[in-house]
Amino acid sequence: MSKTMEPDLHEPAAGIPRPSPQKEWKHPSDHWMRGFILDNRASLGTLGVFIIMMAVFMVANPTVFTTWYLYRSVLTTLPVALFVVVPLVFVVTCGEIDLSFPATMGFASWVFALVVQAGYDPFLGIIAALITGLLLGFLVGSLVVYGGLSSLIATLGMNFLLRGLIQIINEGKSMALTSLADSWAYTIFSGELMGIPVQIFWAIAFVVLSAMLYNRHRFGAQVRVVGDNPDSAQQMGIDVKRVRVKVFVFVGIGAAIAGTFSVMINFTWWPTAGDGYLLPVLASVFVGGTPTWGGIGTVVGGAIGAVTVSFIQTGVVAAGLSGFYVQFFNGLIIILSLLGHKWNQARYR
Repeated sequence: MSKTMEPDLHEPAAGIPRPSPQKEWKHPSDHWMRGFILDNRASLGTLGVFIIMMAVFMVANPTVFTTWYLYRSVLTTLPVALFVVVPLVFVVTCGEIDLSFPATMGFASWVFALVVQAGYDPFLGIIAALITGLLLGFLVGSLVVYGGLSSLIATLGMNFLLRGLIQIINEGKSMALTSLADSWAYTIFSGELMGIPVQIFWAIAFVVLSAMLYNRHRFGAQVRVVGDNPDSAQQMGIDVKRVRVKVFVFVGIGAAIAGTFSVMINFTWWPTAGDGYLLPVLASVFVGGTPTWGGIGTVVGGAIGAVTVSFIQTGVVAAGLSGFYVQFFNGLIIILSLLGHKWNQARYR
């Protein structure tokens, strides 16, 4: 038999229909949109709460909420909260808590004010404030990690200790720093760009870099593993104690930046600087979708939570209600957000 008469085993016989090629089956979660929603459900949930809240405020008083002056005032002070909320996401994800950041804000901004008042360049004051925040964060972290103290009690004690030290030395006196208005530091960090406060751009850059550090860097992965299971992290070769100290140092640096910005915004340092940020900042972290049990967190969600909490007070007053309603709506928004996150996070915890 010649080769031309041999059957081709690779081709189907004549008269037999070819099987039509079928598309490869994919799980619904493999779609990029569904995957994005699943990966960012906490942040998207917080964003939904914010949109609904703003819609209610806008309906209540459209005249106020369609003017730029309202948003400009919020964007002026919002960065101060963002510089503390973002590092706290790392701490809570690590399974700890830090209640000393208000006093760290006050202490670091005090050092900044002293340097500026002495006639030195404000940039030197910023460096001194950052070093102060770093050292205080390391001190707090060492007490918790190497001293074996509860982070809740240790940081609360440090908050009272540092605040008391500030009050004892200054005797309740403030510092006016009017010379800041003529400095390059004020122009770069607290000026305006096309009518928009410059500090919001610095805060956005800080949030973006921190989100990359949390989601794309080895340090962020270590923080999540340590918060989820410290024993497993230790067996994987992660220095658990060092990671825990680092997150407190990060909070100290963030608090120093926040305190410095608050002084440059007001041209005045107050002995109570930072005191009013304790509860709003903690609320922003939890409203943003970072749970209390550790191992899970969201930097972007924390930032959106800070925006939400910042607009509550302004929105309540602008809607025509008295200031007595502010705390009520604070509690309402926080509880509703936490209930939503609890229902949402039970699926992937």
